[in-house]
Amino acid sequence: MQVTIHAAKTNLSKLIDAALSGEEVVIAKGRKPVVKIIPIVQSSFKIGLLKGQVIGNGPDFFEPMDQDELAPWEGGE
Repeated sequence: MQVTIHAAKTNLSKLIDAALSGEEVVIAKGRKPVVKIIPIVQSSFKIGLLKGQVIGNGPDFFEPMDQDELAPWEGGE
């Protein structure tokens, strides 16, 4: 579907719904197509996705490092 800028202003909600349902929506300036409305793919990222699946405990980043671990970070060997 191709619409003019004026029609797009008037029917923006309908054009968004059309794009979300898979229809190609193009906005034209006069007869020249200038932009396309496309849906943004929503990710299905879920916090805690691996909870209970990771074996063991990770490092505790808030615990102080011992001198052997700290030395390379401070320029020592």
